[in-house]
Amino acid sequence: MVEPQYQFDYIPDFTYSEIEQRISVMETDMPFELNETIFSFINYFTVRNREYTRMVLARKDHYFPLFEEKLRQKDMPEDIKFLAVIESGLNPKARSRVGAMGLWQFMPGTGREYQLYVNQYIDDRQDPIKSTEAALKYLKNLHRRYGDWELAMAAYNCGPGNVNKAIRRSGGKRTFWEIYRFLPRETRSYIPQFQAIMYVMRHSEHHNLYLEDPTFPMEFEQIAWDGHLDLAHFSKHTAICVEDLEFLTPSLVASRIPKLAREISLRIPKSHVDYLVANQDWIKDSLNVQATQFVAETAAATPPQTSAGHTVTYRVKSGDVLGAIAQQYNVSISNLKNWNGLNGNMIRVGQVLHIHQPNSTLNQRAIASSAKPLQVDSENGSKVYTVQPGDSLWLISSRLEGVTIEQLKKLNNLNSNQIKPGQKLIIG
Repeated sequence: MVEPQYQFDYIPDFTYSEIEQRISVMETDMPFELNETIFSFINYFTVRNREYTRMVLARKDHYFPLFEEKLRQKDMPEDIKFLAVIESGLNPKARSRVGAMGLWQFMPGTGREYQLYVNQYIDDRQDPIKSTEAALKYLKNLHRRYGDWELAMAAYNCGPGNVNKAIRRSGGKRTFWEIYRFLPRETRSYIPQFQAIMYVMRHSEHHNLYLEDPTFPMEFEQIAWDGHLDLAHFSKHTAICVEDLEFLTPSLVASRIPKLAREISLRIPKSHVDYLVANQDWIKDSLNVQATQFVAETAAATPPQTSAGHTVTYRVKSGDVLGAIAQQYNVSISNLKNWNGLNGNMIRVGQVLHIHQPNSTLNQRAIASSAKPLQVDSENGSKVYTVQPGDSLWLISSRLEGVTIEQLKKLNNLNSNQIKPGQKLIIG
């Protein structure tokens, strides 16, 4: 007989006056005066949603040192680092329902304004360093406008237009609490949550908020990578696991990236840097593939159905694993997990996965290619096709009525789907 197991989480009682006393001696360069609204959010983070607070405590050592360094460089209050907790829960891949991304939740338009660029392979909004520099620059510009950090953060949340409107409707008041009731509902909660987190993360031990398994930041160095990148093959050649690569460089939104016009800022575990620097030439050579072949292989992963938002719906089949699905759709494993709320790598047969795909002409190219007839020769009584640059087994089979990829492999004694230009294939 299996006995039930109970987990008890001791939650210390506290009073308003106790919190007020702790805040009164708290060293901070931000305005902070306790009120009932802030107190209610302190109760939320220490009583009602303790798991969220523990999650953030587990992540803070990965990102707070970066925030603190950048804030010192810009001569800004160090406690602004807590704003990223409210924005994203310190998740560099956080995505809002309206499309804001990253630790600091930049919308595409605002991101472009601050040199955070997005394509189907790289999203700078998910880059911890670039997005932090952009967010602090934006906040400092807002502070110059309002002369008040709370108003600057309110404008960061709802936009300067809404803050200006609230100032006018308040009769020209210039502090957050003076214009509080004229702000949008979400922003009225935004600053109190920020101040509550300022307190909670300083006094987590008073609320029995400890990490059972402490986390330690991974030491890394940043290198500039200017060639084709396939994470699976890169991992194989460098002995760096894909999960570490994706964690350290969360701006990668695809698992395979062709040579781009700009270099990729790739973060590598410090223990592997010397080996990579010494061997990067042959590693790049081994990863280099023809651009046309890359396009053809990507086109082969034509999604079964797409929505107007280019989100693929995929139903898990027997034998599927996350890594293979991610590679099929050219996305990272971590993105696939984030989009579907997965904490681990376990998936079950019949489970529906949602996969975000960028706008692309790859499918149109594949369709156009498949419409062209094959130029076939005859050799020893067999029909033979000479492989052209950009061909793949999928493209060739799609141009042969009734011939599958497996049949092509069997006819030509192929153990994999790899073919190369100039190779002769028997097609019938």
